[in-house]
Amino acid sequence: MKKEERKVSVLIPAYNETESLIQLYQEILDGIQHMRSAGQCGDYELWFINDGSTDDTEQVILSLHEKDPKVHLISFRRNFGKSLALQAGFRHATGDLVFTIDADLQDDPAEFVRFVQKIDEGYDMVVGWKKNRKDPLEKRLPSKLFNVVTSQMAGFRLHDFDCGFKCFRRELVQALDVYGELHRYIPVLAHRYGFRITEITVNHRKREHGRSKYGIERYMNGLLDSLTTVFLLRYTDRPMYFFGRAGVLSAFAGALICLYLTILRLAGQSIGTRPLLTLGVLLIVVGVQFISLGFVCNLLIDRSFRASYEEKHIKTII
Repeated sequence: MKKEERKVSVLIPAYNETESLIQLYQEILDGIQHMRSAGQCGDYELWFINDGSTDDTEQVILSLHEKDPKVHLISFRRNFGKSLALQAGFRHATGDLVFTIDADLQDDPAEFVRFVQKIDEGYDMVVGWKKNRKDPLEKRLPSKLFNVVTSQMAGFRLHDFDCGFKCFRRELVQALDVYGELHRYIPVLAHRYGFRITEITVNHRKREHGRSKYGIERYMNGLLDSLTTVFLLRYTDRPMYFFGRAGVLSAFAGALICLYLTILRLAGQSIGTRPLLTLGVLLIVVGVQFISLGFVCNLLIDRSFRASYEEKHIKTII
């Protein structure tokens, strides 16, 4: 397909962003026009995902849809979070290139051209880096720590894993399954499937309308999601490596304890009332349970692996 014939999808999750939507819509159209002028795309579609807003966000998007049929709306009955909003957008987007951009006007759609230039160098995903971030200190410091820890965990470095401004090839979007709060780890999940990822610095603007949805609960959510992502990266297609190792160590420790107590019993000592006997038996039982759980997980993986293998792992079939 020629570059000028590519279709672009723009996904905009929105939660109580009434004041920003009209301006954002116009800026996105300007950004798309710049891409067209550069011969980077042809047709386009905009998907606004209303994440259970309690203000007039839905009504504003509906008014945009009446004026422009290329504007589409997915509206949730309540607030489910950014991950589910993006997942809904991913499943409905039909573009060859897919952008995600926040609805708070802090991301600048004028950067669209630079994202596509990077994609055309052979990358599957381009992540924005808010190098000069216009956010308060209480958001910037945790973000820096998050990015350092995530880089170590993932085995590759990005300056801003959590930036909502990204561009994807369609095949990557189709391979993603985002739930919980895993939108922060989309680059990690993409890397796991073998897609090529890079980043570019982007213009970041100060929030002019509304308020940040950032809260203290994000710290705990981030910690739990990082543990989930580590497990997905290392053990999602080989769970026996996780449960089996834990089971073998537990059973081995229990066996050593029971062997020690057996030697004492043969030497004539009483072991029936020793707490160590209970511990030894418990460790063996727990070990066997862990190993059994690993077998069960492997059976589930075996049944589902073939269905998802081609979609997520194979790049080309000739």
